[in-house]
Amino acid sequence: MAISLVTGGAGFIGSHVVNSLWQLGHEVIVLDDLSVGFEQNINSRATFMKGSICDYKLVNKLFSKYKFDYVYHLAAYAAEGLSHFIRRFNYNNNLIGSVNLINASVKNKVKCFVFTSSIAVYGSQVVPMTETATPQPEDPYGVAKYAIEMDLKAAYKMFGLEYVIFRPHNVYGPMQNIGDRYRNVIGIFMNQLLQDIPLTIFGDGSQTRAFSHIDDVAPHIANCVNIKEAYNEIFNIGGDTEYSVKELADTVMKVMGIDGEIRNLETRNEVVHAYADHEKAEKVFGIDQDSLITLEAGLKEMADWVKKKE
Repeated sequence: MAISLVTGGAGFIGSHVVNSLWQLGHEVIVLDDLSVGFEQNINSRATFMKGSICDYKLVNKLFSKYKFDYVYHLAAYAAEGLSHFIRRFNYNNNLIGSVNLINASVKNKVKCFVFTSSIAVYGSQVVPMTETATPQPEDPYGVAKYAIEMDLKAAYKMFGLEYVIFRPHNVYGPMQNIGDRYRNVIGIFMNQLLQDIPLTIFGDGSQTRAFSHIDDVAPHIANCVNIKEAYNEIFNIGGDTEYSVKELADTVMKVMGIDGEIRNLETRNEVVHAYADHEKAEKVFGIDQDSLITLEAGLKEMADWVKKKE
């Protein structure tokens, strides 16, 4: 039985990856400091250790004790826009903490290091963004993600630590934290509707994003270690179809069954159009875009979960 470490396993994507790993027969150890995740998200069959990836002594102790075959690194403080104003916190948590894991993985001869990066590494590029494009991140969050990607490549060349890097984008679904004011626009919109306050949109809402249901992302992250063609490669993963933020707001109101008000705020400094090409992932993982969960169906499932939770 493979033994896998999942950092951030109490978080949204991480908890779903844990579930997928259990279905694949892995023994799973979760490391999470619960700063943004919730213990109730963690599969009861996993072993939970509360702690931070920044605690290198704890990290080394866990690696020594469990002799991990695989590491799935999903722990991050993913408030992209906020990262400009929390630079030290961003780099300590997202970059230095990751280096602790990479060092331990090299030392303990981990078979494969799976890292969830972000399309934030691309910055403002011609869309759809492809893996062959040279990253040009425009915020500290994206800078940290790209630095980790480069460090993994260096660790592979120097020490032979094999890796798989994913660049997911705008992932949503059940178990997402809708109380976070700084990330997850879908969760923010749903929370605003439940509080009977206007949905806030920066600018006129014409900026576009593609959205990805968690069930179209997490299983592939979990299973990638079983696909040798994926090793030492980078993959965009998620949905192809882009929507404007205004279209998203209208669809969220529809599935929530609440006719809310939209309040347009001053345009902020952000990438206007961000969606990715997924041809590489489709080929390696056998993903069929036509079989992915549609935005309205996925939002309806998430809305039903949110209402039950409330």
